Amino acid sequence: MCDRPKQRRQLRARRRSLDPHERRRRSEALCRRLTSQALFRNSRRIAVYLASDSEVDTTPILERAWKLGKEIYLPVLAPFLHNRLWFTRYETDTPLVRNRFGIAEPRSVHRQRIPSHALDLVLTPLVGFDAEGNRLGMGGGFYDRSFAFLCRRRHWRKPRLVGLAYDFQQLPALPAHRWDVPLNAVATDSGWHVFTH
Repeated sequence: MCDRPKQRRQLRARRRSLDPHERRRRSEALCRRLTSQALFRNSRRIAVYLASDSEVDTTPILERAWKLGKEIYLPVLAPFLHNRLWFTRYETDTPLVRNRFGIAEPRSVHRQRIPSHALDLVLTPLVGFDAEGNRLGMGGGFYDRSFAFLCRRRHWRKPRLVGLAYDFQQLPALPAHRWDVPLNAVATDSGWHVFTH
């Protein structure tokens, strides 16, 4: 049986044990791998997260995306929508505030918000993943609730969900619950894992 809380603790501790130089090196390698993919190159509206708790640093991805003229969006908690995410346009001068979890997000500007189905590509944080594209998150279910509509679609499968992780975050197997939304791919510091569902 899978002990998700224990796996979260172990993987987060391992992530935190990386020294800053190693974290930067791995994040830059992941950025090169991700931005060379057609999925990234062909996406116009891309959601990215700002790293916290030793997650993969997305700064190199943001810089590359802006250089290529991509529209970048950050997740914003929307408590009035049953703890789902909205996505707000993010530029170099966008003012940020801390949400209830202490994570930086854009100060909510209604006219710059878009719903999750309007994105082309969503780069998700994760604690762990397996070879089937199952994602172990922090346990809040925000991404699963926000992208649940993808599980009901048969043809138009946009946006694509891509997890960002260090190699050691891959697990042998994770149980899939009916509410889990699987990833389309995971980019790591040394691999590009694509999943078929």
